[in-house]
Amino acid sequence: MKNVQISYDLFIKLLQYYHFEKYEYEEEIKQELEKKLNAMVMREHYTNYKTAPTEEEREKARQKYLDKKGIHSDFRW
Repeated sequence: MKNVQISYDLFIKLLQYYHFEKYEYEEEIKQELEKKLNAMVMREHYTNYKTAPTEEEREKARQKYLDKKGIHSDFRW
């Protein structure tokens, strides 16, 4: 089981949201969790690109990573 690190501020907002029912943090929590999830997905794509067993799989993973990153095809090598 992997661990995920979040910022102290996000942890406090989550604690206040769930324990003290301070719902005014809901939108901020959603944005920060979405940002964290996107970073995790990007890291997974990058890891797949770097650790793919064959050259064909590596290139496929690299293209997928660059697509997700938003790099225009004209700027790729």
